[in-house]
Amino acid sequence: MTAIQGSAAAVTGAASGIGRALALELAARGCDLALADRDEAGLQAVAAEIAKANPRKVTVHRVDVGEPGQIQDFALAAASAHPGLNILINNAGVALLGQFSEIDQAQMEWLININFWGVVHSTRAFLPQLARQREAHIVNLSSIFGIIAPPGQTAYAASKFAVRGFSESLRHELQTAASPVRVSVVHPGGVATNIVRNSRTGAGVTDNERRAQAIERFDSVARTTPAAAALRIIKGIEKNEPRILIGNDARMMDLLQRFLPGTYWAVLSRWLQAPKPGK
Repeated sequence: MTAIQGSAAAVTGAASGIGRALALELAARGCDLALADRDEAGLQAVAAEIAKANPRKVTVHRVDVGEPGQIQDFALAAASAHPGLNILINNAGVALLGQFSEIDQAQMEWLININFWGVVHSTRAFLPQLARQREAHIVNLSSIFGIIAPPGQTAYAASKFAVRGFSESLRHELQTAASPVRVSVVHPGGVATNIVRNSRTGAGVTDNERRAQAIERFDSVARTTPAAAALRIIKGIEKNEPRILIGNDARMMDLLQRFLPGTYWAVLSRWLQAPKPGK
């Protein structure tokens, strides 16, 4: 296991959502932090909030995970500021609204460059630092859409399935090499973040109403709070869980695709269209 108290963690996408919740909870448990995001103001706000409650060492780094050079600079700066850094959480990610025929190649590459290559580049940049520690952990955020693949999610699902495959293969390599580095891959279900509100729209999407409908639909099923997701991830780090499912919805969908690997969508689509409590 990797103990949180006395550790130091690098967290990408730390200015909001699950990343912000992770930063707050890790600090509360005695972990120093190197926080990265494109949103500098958001990072400063998180750091200030931590400073009010916990005397932890926190450094903030403006990083676009779609830029490999910036990731490398982040890894060097984080290791310099936190010589004992032993946890990496690759949380940053983006979304894209539209069917495959409605998103162009450049948009698909933009998303995969952040959601998948950002994880790969970050892992490569930090792995030498992690491997020098007595115990270390990499946490890669996939999604329930790294287990199931709904229509309208070709780019996002492709990136999250790729994160899952990369993480599982890397875990097996490190285990075989008797490395001190452990790897967990996280599959959140609906978590109440702004990822859909902040999503880009496919170049071929001409109906603005669809964006509002997508946000409303997401809000109706996103029942897990970022704080609850952060607690579940931290528990997974402490217990060295290889796969971390977040939310009853994620557990249900994971089971469904195991029983109906080729036809689960027929069942899920009916469930998603059914009236939800309070609606």
